[in-house]
Amino acid sequence: MPCVGDWLNSPLSIVQGIFAQNVPNSDWEKKVTEFFKEKLKENNATNWIPSLNDVPVHYLKPNSLVKFRCMVQDMFDPEFYMAVYETVDPNTNARVLRFGKYRDVAECGPQHEIDLNSSQTVTSERQTFYCVPVPGESAWVKEISFLTEPVQARVSPSTSYTPSRHKRSYEEDEDMDLHPSKQKEQHMGKSCSWLQILCFSGSDIHGCVEPKRLETEASAGHHVISPNCSPPLDLNFPLPGEKGPACLVKVYENWESFKVNDVLEVFGVLSVDPVLSIVNSEERDSSTLDPMECMDTAEEQRVHSPPASLVPRIHVILAQKLQHINPLLPACLNEEESKTCEFVSNFMSELSPVRAELLGFLTHALLGDSLAAEYLILHLISTVYARRDVLPLGKFTVNLSGCPRSGAFTEHLYRLIQQLVPASYHLRMSIESMNHSRFIPHKDYTANRLVSGLLQLASNTSLVIDETQLEQGQLDTAGVRNVTALGNLITWQKVDYDFNYHRMEFPCNINVLITSEGRSLLPSDCQVHLQPQIIPPNMEEYMSSLLTAVLPSVLNKFRIYLSLLRLLDYSISDEVTKAVEEDFVEMRKNNPESVTADDLHRMLLVARFLSLSAGQTTLSRERWLRAKQLEALRKARLQQQQSVNGNEL
Repeated sequence: MPCVGDWLNSPLSIVQGIFAQNVPNSDWEKKVTEFFKEKLKENNATNWIPSLNDVPVHYLKPNSLVKFRCMVQDMFDPEFYMAVYETVDPNTNARVLRFGKYRDVAECGPQHEIDLNSSQTVTSERQTFYCVPVPGESAWVKEISFLTEPVQARVSPSTSYTPSRHKRSYEEDEDMDLHPSKQKEQHMGKSCSWLQILCFSGSDIHGCVEPKRLETEASAGHHVISPNCSPPLDLNFPLPGEKGPACLVKVYENWESFKVNDVLEVFGVLSVDPVLSIVNSEERDSSTLDPMECMDTAEEQRVHSPPASLVPRIHVILAQKLQHINPLLPACLNEEESKTCEFVSNFMSELSPVRAELLGFLTHALLGDSLAAEYLILHLISTVYARRDVLPLGKFTVNLSGCPRSGAFTEHLYRLIQQLVPASYHLRMSIESMNHSRFIPHKDYTANRLVSGLLQLASNTSLVIDETQLEQGQLDTAGVRNVTALGNLITWQKVDYDFNYHRMEFPCNINVLITSEGRSLLPSDCQVHLQPQIIPPNMEEYMSSLLTAVLPSVLNKFRIYLSLLRLLDYSISDEVTKAVEEDFVEMRKNNPESVTADDLHRMLLVARFLSLSAGQTTLSRERWLRAKQLEALRKARLQQQQSVNGNEL
C-alpha cells in the first residue's frame, strides 16, 4: 500500500500506485476502494473533502477528491470504458500498462499510442446517474454543512488551484465560442475520450494527438449564443429557482442498489476535462460523420454529454444512501445505531423540554391554537414506515382549514416550517399553476432522458399546499391531471411517471400539509380547523419576531428533534394491542356510527406519533388515552364549525 501524502488533491496518483503494485492481479480495484474507505474513517476526514454543494466547480482542482450531496434525477444507459489498456511507443516498442477507471479520457505518454489489439486490454462497464442537488433543500442545511467544514476545505482559486492557462476575458470567451477551432489549437494534447477509443479503429487514434469527432457536448456553458449554437441546456431541476451544480455521476460498483430519487452522498474524482467540450465543439460544426458510427440523436448527445464546465463529472470511489440530510445529525443512523449512539442518548435525555418549547413556538405560529400545534408536530415527524400491498403506512397528511386568506398567513407559516425541516416546497395552488405547471416527470425519447416535474422530490420532503388563494376557474386537461397526481401522492404516496406509452409508479414519502379556508379539495388523513386566539395587525412582523426570539441553539434542537424522531423504531406490545381492541369495541357499542375503522386507524396513527414525540418507542396506556382525547377535541371543533357555517367542512 502506498504512503499517502496528498490523497485529497491527487487521488489518481494513489490509484496509480495501487494499480502498479497489484497488476495483473484483478484485486487492485477492491484495494483502491478499501484504501479510501479507511481514509474517510480517520478523524472526520469527510469534513476535509470539498463539497460541490458549497464550492463552485471552477474553484476546485481537476482530478481532486470531492463530495456531492445529491438526488438521482435520472439514470442513463450503462457505458463501456477501458478499465485497463496498454500504450506502445512505435519507435522503441516500449509498452506501458495503464488504468482507465475514474477517468473520462485515456492518458497516453509522450510518443505513445493505444494498442487496441493488446491482450492486456480489459473492457468494463459503468453506470451514469444524472444527479441534482436535493430539491427544496433548506438554506440552513447548506449553511451548517458549509460551516462545519474546516477552513482548509473551503477552497478558493488563489489557495487551491491555479489553471495552467491564463484566464480569458469575456471577449475572448465569446471569440472561442464562435470559433471553436481556436480553442482546439490551445488545448491540443495527448488524450482521447473513451467513446473515441471504443468506436474508432486503431489507425484513427495514433498518438492520441487530438480528440476526434465523436462525442457531442452542449454549448450552453456560455451566455453568448450564435445562430449556429444550440439553445441553452436545461439542467432539469425538479423545482423552479433551484441553484447548484448538476453532475454526471459515474458509478462503478453496486449501481443496482441505487434508484431514481435516492438521496446520495458520493465521494469521487472530479473530472472537468476540457477535451470533452472540445470534442463536442468540433462535432457540432461537423456534418461528415457516418450516421452508423453514432446511433444517438444530436439532442441525446447534447443532453447526455453536456459541457464539463457546466455539468462536471464525478467518478465515484465511494457512495452511500442518506437516510436524511440534516447536518446536525450523524449521516448514517439506522435503528440499531440509534439505540447505542451517544449523540442520540444525550439528546433523548432532554427531549421533554425541547418538545415543550417547540409546541409553544408552533402555537404562536398558529396564532395561539395549541391543538393545531399538537397536530402539526405529529405531522412533521410522520413518515411512511412500511407498505402493506399498495397502502402506505405512517403517512399523515394534515388539512389545516380555517386559515386566514389575508396577510399571506400560509406564506409566513411556510417560512417558519422551512426553518425547521431539511427540505420543503411551497406549492401555491391556483388555476393558472394547475393548468401550466409540470407536476409529473415524463420521458423524452428524443433526448432519451427523464424530464423532471414538481413532484419529483426526495423522501421526507415537506410539501405545503396553499389553497387559500384558489379562485373559481376552469381546469384544462393538464390541470385535471395535476390535481389527480396530487391526490395520488397524498392517498397512495406514489407518483405515476409518464413514459408516453405507459405509466410507471414511483413510490415516495412526502409530508403534505394543506392550508385552506374550508375543507380542502384534496384528500387528507386528518382535518384540523384552525381557531386563532390572536389576530396580529401585521402578520409579517409577527411571524418574523417569532424567529428572531428563538435562540439559534434552540432552533437547532427543534431541527434535530424533528429529524431524529422520524428514524426511531416503534412497536405495540400484545397487552396494549388487546387493550386498544377492547377499547374500540366499547366505543362502537356506545355509538356505532361515530366510530369507524378509519377512526381507529387515525387514532392509532396519532398515538404512534404522540409516543414518538415524547421519545417513547412503545405505546403506553397513557399515550393511547391522550390520542383519544386529542381526536375528541379535534372532532368537536369540526362539528362546532359545521353548525356555525351550516354546511360541511
